[in-house]
Amino acid sequence: MLNPTCGRIGDWYPERNIFQILIAINSGPRFALVALQYYLHRNPHSSIPGFLFLVGVLRTLSCGGWVYITSSDDHDAHDVLMIAYIVLNIPWMFGSTACTPVSHVASRRRRRLASYTFFAALVPMVYFFIQHKVHRVPGAYTRYSFFEWSLIFLDVLYDSSAELDFKAADLKITVGTLVGGQSEADKIVASTASGAASPLPPVNEKDAKQAGSKPADAALVLPTAVQPPSVFMRARPAIAFASDVYLSYIFWSVYTALMPTLFYFSVWELGFAGHKLALLATLAPAVLGIPPLWGWAAVREGRAILHGLMLVGLAVYVVPSPLGRLFLVAFASANAVVGATVDWLGGEGKDVVYQAIVAGLGFLVSSLSKHANHTNNPVCLAAPSPSPAPKLHATKPPASTSSHHWLPASLALGALLFSLHALLADASTLIAWSWTGYPIRGPVPAVHGSLTHVAQVLGLGLAACLPNGARGHPLWLAGGAPVRGLGLAAFLMGAIPTVWARAAEAGRGREARTMAVACLVVIVYDVASTFTVAYAFVPGGDIFRERTDLVLISQVALIALAFDWRLPRRVASPTSAAAASLSRAAHYKVQYMLVLLAALSLLSSLWRASWPAVVPRPHREAARIVRAGIWKVHFGIDNEERDSQRRMRDLIKDMELDVVGLLETDLHRIPFGNRDLTRVIAEELGYYVDIGPGTNQHTWGTVLLSKFPILNSTHHLLPSPDGELAPAIEAVLDMFGTEVTVVVSHNGQGKPCPMSLPLRPTLMWSPSQPLDRELQSTELARIMAEADPRPVIFLGYVVTKPLAPRPAPYEIMVADGRVHDIDADDYDRWCEYIFYRGLYRTAYARVSRSTITDTEMQIGQFVVPRRGAGIVDDSQEARYMRAWKEELPVDHWFPMEYYEQNGGMRGHFYHVFGTPLYYKIPEGTQV
Repeated sequence: MLNPTCGRIGDWYPERNIFQILIAINSGPRFALVALQYYLHRNPHSSIPGFLFLVGVLRTLSCGGWVYITSSDDHDAHDVLMIAYIVLNIPWMFGSTACTPVSHVASRRRRRLASYTFFAALVPMVYFFIQHKVHRVPGAYTRYSFFEWSLIFLDVLYDSSAELDFKAADLKITVGTLVGGQSEADKIVASTASGAASPLPPVNEKDAKQAGSKPADAALVLPTAVQPPSVFMRARPAIAFASDVYLSYIFWSVYTALMPTLFYFSVWELGFAGHKLALLATLAPAVLGIPPLWGWAAVREGRAILHGLMLVGLAVYVVPSPLGRLFLVAFASANAVVGATVDWLGGEGKDVVYQAIVAGLGFLVSSLSKHANHTNNPVCLAAPSPSPAPKLHATKPPASTSSHHWLPASLALGALLFSLHALLADASTLIAWSWTGYPIRGPVPAVHGSLTHVAQVLGLGLAACLPNGARGHPLWLAGGAPVRGLGLAAFLMGAIPTVWARAAEAGRGREARTMAVACLVVIVYDVASTFTVAYAFVPGGDIFRERTDLVLISQVALIALAFDWRLPRRVASPTSAAAASLSRAAHYKVQYMLVLLAALSLLSSLWRASWPAVVPRPHREAARIVRAGIWKVHFGIDNEERDSQRRMRDLIKDMELDVVGLLETDLHRIPFGNRDLTRVIAEELGYYVDIGPGTNQHTWGTVLLSKFPILNSTHHLLPSPDGELAPAIEAVLDMFGTEVTVVVSHNGQGKPCPMSLPLRPTLMWSPSQPLDRELQSTELARIMAEADPRPVIFLGYVVTKPLAPRPAPYEIMVADGRVHDIDADDYDRWCEYIFYRGLYRTAYARVSRSTITDTEMQIGQFVVPRRGAGIVDDSQEARYMRAWKEELPVDHWFPMEYYEQNGGMRGHFYHVFGTPLYYKIPEGTQV
């Protein structure tokens, strides 16, 4: 049987060491090959060879990475490096082939043969890998290994074509000469030195007069040493470019903060609150239709003031009031969009393309900063000065003479702005759409987000390198729109220069209305995409129910308006933005920046995947104790409109929870900031994570965190004919060698109805959807009953009164699901419930919410019987033997600091009972 590379060499001595030594020996020639190929292909009129040089370096480093980090060492790091190596081969192989001179026939033929065969072999290799990994087909691993080894040979065959290039170019490298000889370089240096040492010929008066100067001026003809430019002067273009990218990053940070800031009020009002009118702040470009205002905004001073007003939004965290923060962010966003209108649409030709690429780079930096910081965007308060202003029209420019109308271009710009924000603002959003649970069959949001960044880099880099006019060809749309995941990311980023150029060209003289309509399109999409899941909160929202498909189709259709569909195709004017391309110097900076961002993203993923802060492990292994909690966390926004992830982490850590069910957790939406609520808790406390049904499933989200390995998990969409969709996670956990089924559910509720509270009018739930709750409870009962004989823990949001008869959910779930209530005597419950079966319950606690959310945390503590032992006595009398904590071992005690008489902790304390409730374990149990 032939094993793959990592399987044959992985952990065996001395095979692994010999293989790694051979790779180390070849590293020098591989780097030399990259450098020499750049030397042969370099061109003063193209930046592609420089880009390929950086790709070649990263490709070589990633090759060394997956060789030295085997799948046994770190499976995630090995996979990321292997995938990065394969992805980097795309620009390396095709780019090197394109740069090979046409006269080098043999080299081009070998490169084409090797590259085409290489990528063709990927298809069966991936197929057999899936057959082996997912479907467990016997013999598939052997077939997979044939294709993996073929990739190695094809890669070597491709790089060997460089030898043909060196021979055809008659490349010779002289290291030295024979003993006693003198190299040509030595001769050149010697002659130069002797020339420099010889005295200058005298200058006489006659010669000076013939030259038209006086004798006194004769000294002026002497050669003088030219002062080299200072380090600052040489670095000034790079500093200006970095400033542009930074200001673009700040624009995206402020612009994307508006929706989460105002949606806080909708979360607490449970409806379409009046604060939504703050969205209209992004229509501020309409004021540029006034000629004096355009003239002020187009000059350097005006742009600097607009940038400064935009930066005010970074100080929003110091404002204590949520309403005050909303006003500040809306003000900063208005100025940011006005400034962007001038930058994006006010230039001509290369300036427009440059601003489009810079906008894409700033967006990438924003996404990367979130990826490296637990999906939260950290921005600093210091900003460099803006770069020298491009050539803008200080007066209102004349109306466009383009054959394209401004309205389609404006619609395309708005659709692309929304698409970037909704799908790519966080690198893990598209991955969350495809997440299906355990066993893992695809990318993991916390680990593989860098692959999204690599796809974005390739898309934007390809668009920047394409020849004039090629970016707007419909084939670009046809090749990118239908694909999924990484292809969609590359397509959207690559469309930025085309859409920006079309908007600038068609909107010439109408910049204000072009940008205002684009922002209006974004607002419409923001609202429509939110109503696909929040349809129950607004009148008429049902028409948007679960229609994300229509939203996506309309996005692509509007973006398509920016492409040139005319037949026969016309050659664009050389001075138009659609035909313009970046200058050579800008090309270099853009390509270097793209490679840098891709490398930083990969390093960030490798860091988190290779060196986890905490390894998942249960808190009380010796006592076989499990603490399970349920908490509705209100989208990670606390009562003061602050991110609550770290406050949640602190309570979960203090309670030492082994299993946690979190509800209202799907934050991969624009209103919630495209975040991952689990990242901080999972990484800093050490949990396995199942993020539940993806954003495309139109639920509010459900998450399972577990200290125990998740053997299998299934996502359910519970029956919801009338109300909002209800998600559920059914997972099988390995608890001390015993398989235990854990169900986390967020059942649907009623329609909102207005109520008057002491502080402010708001909306409360009314029990108006009994059919939904009955059907959902019946389905959950079926799931728990079919899990028998495995033990079960249910953590859910049910909306029912304790002991309520049918058709209320309580009796259906307890009786039909064959489970026990955590404490049936606790009558003061309405939403959260814990049920169990096949375990010994030893404690039950209710912890107040503080100001984190609107719902308490409930915790159940259980002891898992030894494997095969089962429950000795499951009678009600045995289950309700109440006890003082002193009657149980210390391992069963909850933290003393959370008693209210002790002051509680950070606003949390045991409430309702004032203490956790404790229960004895029946005699004769085997734990």
